[in-house]
Amino acid sequence: MTLPATTHRSLIHHTGLSYFPVAFVARLPFAMMTVGVLALVVAVRGSVALGGLTSAAVGLGVVVAGPVLGDLADRFGQRRVLVPVGLANGILLSLFPLVVAASDSDALLLASAAAIGLTGPQTAAMSRSRVMALIGERVDPTRRERTFSRAMAYESAADETAFVIGPFVVGLLAALIAAWAPIAGAAVLSFVFVTAFALHPTGRAVPERSERAAMAPARELLHPRLLVLVASVFGVGLFFGSTLTSLTAFMEAQGAPEAGALLYGVMGVGSAVLALAVAVLPARFSLRWRLVAFASILTASAGAYTVGGSVPTVTLVLCLMGIGVGPSLVTLFSLAGHRAPRGRTASTMTVLASALTLAQALSSAVTGAVAEQVSVETAMLFPAVAALLVLAMAWVNASRSSRWDRPSL
Repeated sequence: MTLPATTHRSLIHHTGLSYFPVAFVARLPFAMMTVGVLALVVAVRGSVALGGLTSAAVGLGVVVAGPVLGDLADRFGQRRVLVPVGLANGILLSLFPLVVAASDSDALLLASAAAIGLTGPQTAAMSRSRVMALIGERVDPTRRERTFSRAMAYESAADETAFVIGPFVVGLLAALIAAWAPIAGAAVLSFVFVTAFALHPTGRAVPERSERAAMAPARELLHPRLLVLVASVFGVGLFFGSTLTSLTAFMEAQGAPEAGALLYGVMGVGSAVLALAVAVLPARFSLRWRLVAFASILTASAGAYTVGGSVPTVTLVLCLMGIGVGPSLVTLFSLAGHRAPRGRTASTMTVLASALTLAQALSSAVTGAVAEQVSVETAMLFPAVAALLVLAMAWVNASRSSRWDRPSL
């Protein structure tokens, strides 16, 4: 329901100035934990394959818990879900370096990583849900579409930036202090900023829904119009995981494995900038064709990445890859925001976020094993395969969007 007294004011007026900084920093533990686990295990155990497998365990935990947390947030409110989850995640992150150092058991290592994933705070998905609720309730109807487009562009750019800063901070702390430092830093951020995000007044913008009748049936989440987006986001996750792990293996072959996360950040710079730029694209450049265009750029640049070569060459290619992946992710989440079933916005966003994390973790495990047992060159082929999946789903979406989407798209 629209609030007449505030309809002509900006979105920032309704969120408050503190919201976006808090919501951004609260993303970092999630962005750091997969990379941090990978870097710590590789440094302590000396195995890229085991590091990738442990990273995959984090992702599997996120996938199992993500949709459940989204459903609980839709029903009972974000605050009741995020406060205990953030605290539990901080505790488990704090204990993980001790597990890696004190035990030779791979099973215990994987179980600990899975527990971290199970308590992974879904801050990005919850933030999108809050912003969408505020736009729907408090922004003038004539400005909602434009505000929504800009908000989704910002949210995706924030994700991209977090996934840039996260690995960068991991690499920096590991290089300057020790391999355990990034995990310890993520624990502190989870304790402080995830809790602050959970308790922020914007959490009340998403109404609690204790009765199932107030929500669309769960089967709506399995509609092809959403499944094609899940498959596309899964492809982006495969791209992220295979790129990070193959890049780590590539830099290990150069004698500087800790620089992999830093170099990975290069890709994210262009990705985040282009993600923000999507907000100024003309409305006539529709979402479906944006996805096709940027997925094509991603595929072409990922093909160039397979050639490998020197560090400067790989760095240049990573910049080009960022141009494709950032806008693709913005477009996918924008489409998901429009297609989310009634009352299941958080569920929809956490499903997509879970698909992204699962794919990233699985591809990290597979790519790490291939890099260690076959060759780094073979591992560097995987991002191109992932990009082809994104492009294929983009064409499927384009062919059916006129039927699936509302006229406003």
